Amino acid sequence: MVFMTTRALILVSMVACLTSIAHAIAGQATFYTPPYVPSACFGNGDRGVMIAAANIGLFANRTACGTRYRVTCTGTTSTVLQPCTGNSVDVTIVDVCVSCAQNQLDLSREAFAVIANPDAGRITIEYVQ
Repeated sequence: MVFMTTRALILVSMVACLTSIAHAIAGQATFYTPPYVPSACFGNGDRGVMIAAANIGLFANRTACGTRYRVTCTGTTSTVLQPCTGNSVDVTIVDVCVSCAQNQLDLSREAFAVIANPDAGRITIEYVQ
């Protein structure tokens, strides 16, 4: 009985991991620099530096304000051949990026540096809520 319970738990864990991967959104990330306030979501309220601005579609007239995303670098779009650090970063949406493309996030410089070399300027990413 213990063997069957263990097998069931392992199977459930594997499905949960695959579900998380399947829901990741592929896109691109750039970064912006301070000052980070005022922001479209919180005015002059300081939300720290692990923040991001969402593209217009994701921002959805402020409904994304305060939403957290885990962002992972997946590759390069520039001459920096291997920009990814291998880390992920959790960011909070605090602003809108009107010049961003669909599925693009504009990370704070500090958040971008956690996942990639800032010299890359633009990277490919996956992000999940």
